[in-house]
Amino acid sequence: MAALLSAEHYLPHATPMVLLEQVVAVSDETAHCRVRVSGDGVLAPFLNADGQLPAWFGIEIIAQTIGVWSGWHARQRGDNELRPGMLLGGRGYRCSQPVFPADGLLDVKVTLLMHDEKIASFEGEIMVNGEPCASGRLNTYQPDDKELIQLMQQDSNS
Repeated sequence: MAALLSAEHYLPHATPMVLLEQVVAVSDETAHCRVRVSGDGVLAPFLNADGQLPAWFGIEIIAQTIGVWSGWHARQRGDNELRPGMLLGGRGYRCSQPVFPADGLLDVKVTLLMHDEKIASFEGEIMVNGEPCASGRLNTYQPDDKELIQLMQQDSNS
């Protein structure tokens, strides 16, 4: 297996919207990423005055870990262009605390539950400093080129 690159190599996002730092592992059905809640890291623009990250960011962090899974697989197929995905919804997202603590190390793991050409469902979990903190099931959609063009045209007409 080739060496893993940082998260931005697998996501169609640009700074400051990449909320992950390290890709730890990717397999056929799982992905594992990390990010530290730090004033000098990628999460810095989103921290509160105490250097903490609001827990609702966990949904996007899990979604981006799914994006890393998708982007890694696209790269393995030889696709040079990363395709944006859409979060259709989340089910049962729960976090045991209102914020992720300053200097906390977030380990984010996703497991594929179901996947077809366009729709996928993943179970996601966030551990903070090795302790379970947040989890939920996220459903995603990967539009094809025609759908992307239609979405972009609708967006520009708004």
